[in-house]
This record gives sequence, C-alpha cells and structure tokens, in this order.
Amino acid sequence: MFRDPHRIFGGETSKATKVSDTLKRFVVYFKPYWARYIFVLILMLVATWTQVKAPELMGQAVDCFLTPAGAKAIAGDDADIAAFLGAGGEGVESNCTYTSPQSDWSETDYLSGLGSLVLLIAGLFILGAVATGLMFYQMVWSGQQALKTLRVEVFEQINRLSIGYHVEHEAGDTMSRVTNDADTIQQGMTFALVQVLSGGVLIIWVANNMLRASVPYALVALSIVPVMLYATSWFSKQARKAFRVTRLEMGSVNAELQESISGVREAQAFSREDENIAAFSETNAANRDANIRAVAFTAALAPTLEALGYVALMLVTVVGGVALLRGNNLLGTTMSFGLIITFVAYVQRFNQPVQQISVLWTNVQNAIAGGERIFGLLDVVPDVQDAPNASEMPEIKGLVELEGVWAEYVAGEPVLNGIDFKTQPGDTVAIVGPTGAGKTTIANLIPRFYDVSQGSIKIDGMDVREVTASSLRKQIAVVLQDSFLFSDTVMENIRFGRPDATDDEVVEAAKLAHADAFIESLPQKYETELGERGTGLSQGQRQLLAIARAALADPRILILDEATSSVDTRTERLIQAALEKLFAGRTSFVIAHRLSTIRNADQVLVLDQGKIVERGNHESLLAAKSFYYDLYMSQFRRQAQVDGKGPQVSGKKLSDAQGA
Repeated sequence: MFRDPHRIFGGETSKATKVSDTLKRFVVYFKPYWARYIFVLILMLVATWTQVKAPELMGQAVDCFLTPAGAKAIAGDDADIAAFLGAGGEGVESNCTYTSPQSDWSETDYLSGLGSLVLLIAGLFILGAVATGLMFYQMVWSGQQALKTLRVEVFEQINRLSIGYHVEHEAGDTMSRVTNDADTIQQGMTFALVQVLSGGVLIIWVANNMLRASVPYALVALSIVPVMLYATSWFSKQARKAFRVTRLEMGSVNAELQESISGVREAQAFSREDENIAAFSETNAANRDANIRAVAFTAALAPTLEALGYVALMLVTVVGGVALLRGNNLLGTTMSFGLIITFVAYVQRFNQPVQQISVLWTNVQNAIAGGERIFGLLDVVPDVQDAPNASEMPEIKGLVELEGVWAEYVAGEPVLNGIDFKTQPGDTVAIVGPTGAGKTTIANLIPRFYDVSQGSIKIDGMDVREVTASSLRKQIAVVLQDSFLFSDTVMENIRFGRPDATDDEVVEAAKLAHADAFIESLPQKYETELGERGTGLSQGQRQLLAIARAALADPRILILDEATSSVDTRTERLIQAALEKLFAGRTSFVIAHRLSTIRNADQVLVLDQGKIVERGNHESLLAAKSFYYDLYMSQFRRQAQVDGKGPQVSGKKLSDAQGA
C-alpha cells in the first residue's frame, strides 16, 4: 500500500522517547572523536579539581595562618585584630596539608607562607580557566564534526525516502529537521552539554570532599539536595514536553513560510496577501505560545534552585556557627572557623553548577527534542525499498506487462482495480480518461515510485520489485506537466539526467526538443544561470528544457505526463515532431489531454474509475462509439477542429477525415 499523493498531511507528531535512548544515539555520531573526548574529560577533571581545591586552601589559610598563632604573629599586640582573626582558639594544625607553620616562625614567615598560599590559589584559578577554555574548544570542534555527519545522514535519508513521504509531509517541516533542529543540537550538545557534564562532576566532587571533611556537617549542607533533584526532575519533564511542541510548531512555521513564498504569485493574483499574513500570524502565534510555555518551566527552575541554594547556605552558616560557639564540636567533628569558611565555599561551589545546569538544561532539553525529531526522520522506513536479493536491471528492451495490478492510497480504497495490459518494445501507449481515473498512478508505478498492492509489473519479464530501483530508473525518463528546473545553468539543467554528456550532446538534445532557438536568445545562452525553479523562463520554455533533458538521458522507457500541455499549438507541433524521433526504438507512455499526442499511438488505454474500459488505436476506438468516443466528443473535438486536421463531427457522423 502507498500513500495518496493528493492528500497532504501536516507535520508528524513526534512521540516522546527516553532521554537516555536519544543520548545513546548521539553517542554514535560523537564516537569517532573519542580521543578528543578523553582529552576533554581530562581537562574537565583538571578544571573541576581547581574549583574543589581552592575552597580547601582558603580554609587552610584561615586555620593555619590566621588562627591562632598566625593571627598573633600577624596582628602582634593588637588584641582586637587577633580576636577578629580567631587568635586564642584551639589551633587546627592537622588541617595544614599545604604548609604547617612552625612555632618559631616570625611575622615575616607567616606573611610569606600566607602570600605563597594566596598565589597558589590564584594559580589554581588561572589553570582552571585555561583548562576550561581548551575543553570548550575541543568539545565544540568535535561537536561540529559530529553534526556535519548527522546533517549529511539526514540529507541522504531525505533522498532515500519514497515519493509518498514527501507528498504527505510539507517541505518546510522536512527542511526544519536539517536546519532548526540541527541548530538546537549544536547549541545543546556542545557548549551546553559540556557545562552540564562539568557541573555534574563538580557537584559529585564537592559532595565527596564535604563528606570526607565532616559527615554530619556535609549531611546538613546536602539536606536540600533531594528537594533540588525533585524540582529539577519535575521542571525538566514539563520543559521537555513543551520543547517537543516548540519543535513541531517551528516546523509548521517553516512549512507555512515555504509554501507562502512558493505561492506568492498566486496570492498576489487573487489578492490573498492579507489572508496569507493572517494564517502565518496564527501559525507564528502558536509557535510563540509553545516557546513561552517551554521557557516558563525552565525560567521557573533557576530561581527555585537559587532559593534552595540560599537555604543550604543558611543551614551551613547557622549550624556551623552554633557548633563553634558551643565548643567546636558537631556530633564528634571538631569545628573551626576555617572549616566553616571551607563549607561555605563548598556550598557556593555546589550551588553554582546546580543553578547553571538549570539554565543550560533548557538548551539540552531543546536539543533532545530536536534530536527526537531528527531521529524520527531517520527511523522512517521508505515505502519502496530494494529487496535483499535485488539484482541490477539489464539493458531494457521495452516489453512492459501489468498483470492484475491493484493500487490503493488508503487501505480499502483502491485507485486501480485489476489493470492488465502488455506493450511490445518500441510501442507508444497513450493513456486517457477523466480526472482521477488513475492515469498518473500507472505512470508512477512503472518506475516504481510506488509499489502495487496486488499483482505485478514486469519489464522484459522481470518484476520491478526484484531489481534495484536505481538500475531501473536510470533507464526510464519522466517528463511531468510541471517540470522542475534547478538554480543552475541551462547547460547543467539539461545535463542533469546524464552528467557525463558532452556540451555538443547537450546542444543536440536541445535542438531535438526545439529548445535551441530560445536558448540562443538568452544573455549567456547555454551558460545562463536560471533562478529558482527556472524563474525567468516561460512555462513552455521550461517544458522544452525538460524534454531536452529526457532526450539527452537516452532512456529505454519514456513517460510523458501532460508534457505538452503548457506550450502553444505551434510549439506543440514542433515538439510532436521531435517526440516522434524520440519515441523511435523506445517504449513510451503518454498521458495526455491533447489529441495530437494520441493520434499516432500504437495503443490507447481508456481508464475510468481505476479500470481499463477500452483499448485499441485512435481510429478503432472512435469507430466503436463508446466511452472513448464520448470523451473525444466532449474533450478533443474542438482541438481537432482548431488544428484543421481532426475529424469534423456533424451530429453522430464522422467525416472521412477521421483519424487524420
């Protein structure tokens, strides 16, 4: 079963996945740069160590050099300063791991030792800054390389996906996966992620040092952590849901914008600018509301954690101060003024990454939501895939058989009902019928843009599902009613289907399609740069280039879907003469509403409601005076009269000019 190309669905709804699953998939893209990430980890540990070591040394500066002997040595006879510095209290020389002051040290010795310790602390800050800078550079470099690989993989997937997917999904939404969603990953999985990880390491390290210094005091300092974790988990969960919506809404904005730009001429022609602006404003407002909701949760998390951090700081200060005043003891831990200073610094160090993570987690959550959408696209299984044992299609001779072909876009609603026909190599087959009869569906099934629901399509006796799609399509050329031209030169647009063609071969193909005359009148002739979708050329000129492209490809099977519907009668006659040369030796399928493309067909298939109701050549079908005759009378008679070549109809009698 394949999807209806006439039914356009909105952007898909992304299903929530586990964060761990999304992160595991990111690892695949970062894995090739594992050596750099080990270096990043080392730098992260160095930077974190400097932040953890500094509070410890600050505490030692107080205990070892400012109380008690150091305070006396530095303050001298000034009792007030000595008291302020803590002189008179019990020394804590066991904490002096950096330098243990000696009993015979002078004031100069104490000042020198304190100065050295201060310089060491300053050096730690400088080392931490350098390590952090290198860490971010390495992470961003590796992240950009990984994202380049991811973007290429997404683009490859877009090209692998079946036509049905692109028909169902708006181009703007698909583009959003490669642009906006990838940008959110870039922001969240490089700079933000490394800060979140380094913050997590710092939190664990600080907690470990606090527990080693004093378990009771550490439990007091960490008593708020469960509340912080709960708040972070709840707000993050809500934010992640909201960010999924923002990514979907951004895709809708891009889709609306892309469609509006592509249809700006129609909007102006029908004076629909105001309505389009209103529709875009509504879509944009939905995107705004989704972003506000997402930011509201992330914005609420930061002040919540900050407030809890102040509560932890208050507990450390109050409990430590009370213990110090009551005898320097807290559940068996000997308290000192330096230990309190150390724990105050630890709590500040602990709270800083917690608050930072809460802010940066916004980017990470956004990146995860973007990753879910990108991986959702990568996980789409194309409707049309090569069989595991598919072989290469040999050179096609042109025998095409449709046996009991059924096709449906929606389950239970068949578009084709048991189609059977066979063409000989070199035949030209015209397919006619009212709108919605299934003509284009047949044209899409032969090159296997879609798969049949039942039955089979065989070319030279080989089922198209048993050969690779690439080897099949290389030998088939398709010219559509609305031909697509690329933003490139005229020469390269014609050469698109056969990149190795020489310039002379391109010119010959253009002459065959009668496109050479207007090309020579262009400013740079074949080197003229075309605008998007061939802007600057008329519809008929674009069609001539598309026919030249098909002629250059030298296909074994040619499919034309209303290929001459956009050209004038004179140009059509020229194209018809060219097509007669192009049809020679090729099996051709022509879907047409113009009589000139039907008259000379070897076989005419008349479709109605998904069934072949008549078949034969033009003359025999007219003589049968059945469905085709009625179609001719209502649709083709006037064309024949205007051409002056077709049969003149008077009542129900056809003249002898019939079939000319």
